[in-house]
Amino acid sequence: MVLYGTTRINERGHLEIGGCDVVDLVARFGTPLYVYDEELLREACREFHAAFRKTGLSYQVAYASKAFCTKAMCRLIEEEGLNLDVVSAGELHTAVAAGFPPERIHLHGNNKTPDELAYALEVGIGGFVVDNFYELDVLGRLAFEAGRTAEVLLRLTPGVEAHTHEFIQTGQQDTKFGFDLASGQAEEAARRVLKTASLRWIGIHCHIGSQIFDTDGFVAAVDRMMGFYARAVKEWEVPLRVLNMGGGFGIRYVEGDDPLPVEVYIRAIADRVREAARRFRIPEPEVWVEPGRRIAGPAGTTLYTVGSRKDIPGVRSYIAVDGGMADNPRPIIYQAKYEAMVANRALEPASEMVSVAGKYCESGDMLIWDVRLPKAEPGDILAVFATGAYTYSMASNYNRVPRPAVVFVRDGQADLVVRRETLDDLVRHDLIPSRFRRVRHPV
Repeated sequence: MVLYGTTRINERGHLEIGGCDVVDLVARFGTPLYVYDEELLREACREFHAAFRKTGLSYQVAYASKAFCTKAMCRLIEEEGLNLDVVSAGELHTAVAAGFPPERIHLHGNNKTPDELAYALEVGIGGFVVDNFYELDVLGRLAFEAGRTAEVLLRLTPGVEAHTHEFIQTGQQDTKFGFDLASGQAEEAARRVLKTASLRWIGIHCHIGSQIFDTDGFVAAVDRMMGFYARAVKEWEVPLRVLNMGGGFGIRYVEGDDPLPVEVYIRAIADRVREAARRFRIPEPEVWVEPGRRIAGPAGTTLYTVGSRKDIPGVRSYIAVDGGMADNPRPIIYQAKYEAMVANRALEPASEMVSVAGKYCESGDMLIWDVRLPKAEPGDILAVFATGAYTYSMASNYNRVPRPAVVFVRDGQADLVVRRETLDDLVRHDLIPSRFRRVRHPV
């Protein structure tokens, strides 16, 4: 098992993150609990800056907030000099509430509502990644009515299929996202945006998928994107300046996952961009990327308390924890895999193979199917690693269970950044129609 960042086993035989013993964290904040290693979050941000500085290209790194979005996370991203990519009014509002500079935010989404577009124009975000013809028309009209000129990137689908799970491929031709290059949709989008006075076309965008472990897909996408970019600059005389290659940089979840260093991904993209610019005899564009999982994923650990056990002789042993598919739906959606340890007995040898079940009323609510652990007892703390991305952000109240708390840890200090929901929170927005009578049945 690989421990990242400040995670270690301390002298008490307990897992420790950011100088904080997880047994103490559980006693203070309860379980399930999302724990983020703040130093590892910041280190990941700095790796992207360092990688781009070595290339000499102009660049922008925007954190993809859909991976994990809270006010504290937005503030950390601002402090580390990254921009922000949001995909909804909720994410945008979170950033604005955190004081994030709106001019450093751009808005994504394949079906942005008029209200979302109007809100983004109102707060003055830096740009829109336009996904379809409907959005082009609505944004153009709203920007005109507001007396603004909105800067836009056209999202293109370059026809590149990344080597990843089919549910998180986004760059192939058959996808809900973007203007298709092969069918001529991208050219039509270019014509329309150039005819819309309230929109300023500044660049193009693509995203080929997530959890990508090689550079081949990025290189192929750069080739196709730069071909279109060069046509716009040379043939149509459009002063484009941005090539946004999206995100998708993989992380390690389990043994066998082999992500590349950030520098390798960025160097491959930068070298191909520079080569294409020379070949087409155009100025080098400013290169943007949008990492989300790569920043948030490794820094997160989810803590659970072990409860019941079921042994089926000759078949399987199950241990159940006090969370599951509502705080981490990735295993049931993507068949995601994780590593785990009994965090309060971290030095004890793994003596059995078990499957970790969640508490929700679904037979598919399984966090980990097979993992070797010491024999877990009720009250033990199970730590599941690399859960920083797409867990809190996808969490639900299934079975009317309150969502967990989130803490940031650093240098022995633990700060609550999201309070645990209460039972009263679950009914806070419920209403009972006045026509419903309260009927008291005889006992």
